[in-house]
Order: sequence, then C-alpha cells, then structure tokens
Amino acid sequence: MAILDDIPFGTILVFCLTIGLAPFAPPHVWEKMVMLWHGELRVPIDIFDLMMHGAPWIVLGIKLVRMRRQPPL
Repeated sequence: MAILDDIPFGTILVFCLTIGLAPFAPPHVWEKMVMLWHGELRVPIDIFDLMMHGAPWIVLGIKLVRMRRQPPL
C-alpha cells in the first residue's frame, strides 16, 4: 500500500475524471454499473470495461480512506 501513498492525489483525480468517466455523456462506468445491478453484465468485454473504468474510482476511495487514517503531521 506504500505505493498508493506515493501517488499524488491530483493524479488519481485526473484519472478518475478522464478514464473513469469517459465517454462523458453518459458516463460509461455508470452504464456498466446499471448493467451489473440488473444482472446483464455477462459478456467478458463488458466486465473488463467495468474494471477499467472503475479502477480509478476504487483507487481514489482507498487513497481517501488511507489519507483519513493517517495522523496529521
């Protein structure tokens, strides 16, 4: 997890706003989440697509939790 601490917060945010939301109307990750919720996410390319577009958001969430748990300097 130390490597996650070395990645700047701004870099992760840029990845979330570009890869995580592309294409922007509507956000692709949202479409895949709806497919997952409805049980329609069966094709391997759709599963890979959800992982690719969702990974920056997961990393951002982990980074926020780790930042919150660190004691202030």
